[in-house]
Amino acid sequence: MNRQIILASRPNGFPAEENFKMIERPERKPEHDEVLCQTIYLSLDPYMRGRMNDVKSYAEPVKVGGVMTAGAVSQVIESRSSLFQPGDFVECRSGWQERPTLEAKNLRKLYPDQAPISTAIGVLGMPGITAYVGMVNIADPRPGETLVVGAASGAVGATVGQIGKIFGCHVVGIAGTDEKCSYVTETCNFDECINYNDDDFQSQLATVCSKGVDIYWENVGGKTFDATFPLLNDFARMPVCGLISTYNKVGLFDNPDRLPVLFRSVLTKRLLLRGFIVFDFEDQKQEALQKLSVWVKDSKIIYKENFIDGLENAPGAFLGLFRGTNFGKLIIRVSPDPSL
Repeated sequence: MNRQIILASRPNGFPAEENFKMIERPERKPEHDEVLCQTIYLSLDPYMRGRMNDVKSYAEPVKVGGVMTAGAVSQVIESRSSLFQPGDFVECRSGWQERPTLEAKNLRKLYPDQAPISTAIGVLGMPGITAYVGMVNIADPRPGETLVVGAASGAVGATVGQIGKIFGCHVVGIAGTDEKCSYVTETCNFDECINYNDDDFQSQLATVCSKGVDIYWENVGGKTFDATFPLLNDFARMPVCGLISTYNKVGLFDNPDRLPVLFRSVLTKRLLLRGFIVFDFEDQKQEALQKLSVWVKDSKIIYKENFIDGLENAPGAFLGLFRGTNFGKLIIRVSPDPSL
């Protein structure tokens, strides 16, 4: 049987475990150019919250009754494709399920002797590629510039900051606990990290960014944006990668209209604000993976993985993303890793 977690209902505001449902369906035998896989690792990421809403966006929403979307690392169990043999490890977009049958053309073969296979959904997967293409194409980091990174201890943020250090930036992180801040500076080599829950968060940030901010990597929005935006220098760049503080918002925002102030700053400071999705730069995927692999091997990029066992625990772990309980790349370990 193939256990799956489906979207049982659409959330109104903050999602709840009742919005998900575990079901079982018979596994499907692969047809021509298909493979049957056993999921080992399942990626949980904030973008999945948007897929739960029935609204127009950059990707189709998950249908009610449909399997929740996600990237995964799996092992091929049965193959009717010349591209893969039983026992091969692959990275795929199979969603929240245990034994999916997939088209072989959509899979990426993994090599455990080159890197732990879990990294294919983390630093050597979508989060790492997102960090790389956003930094290279939008942030355009230069030696001596100040880079501020929201959600700095997360899978994307930690990689962004370390890429900034490689390019010679002064890197300031923002995170939600003192433990995460210590990790960001002591392990990931950021120059500073500020806890956004501190009462004097804004003044601390202004002090450590005394020369202003040249790059602000936006993962969060909310109070992180409020504190950083006034510090932006002329010609600053702002890659907009995520807005996790707003994902569960219902209805209109009750803040004052700040659009005139925003646009005046964009004009007078000649700011660059650009939203992007990782697949906007699909042609740079291999370049990103090659660069990231070398940096990880040379310990220029350190990564942290947060494993939670059991597919049944995916909904609760996913909700923790919006409470800040995760620390590092959040991964559900669906089954034992045969590569270890």
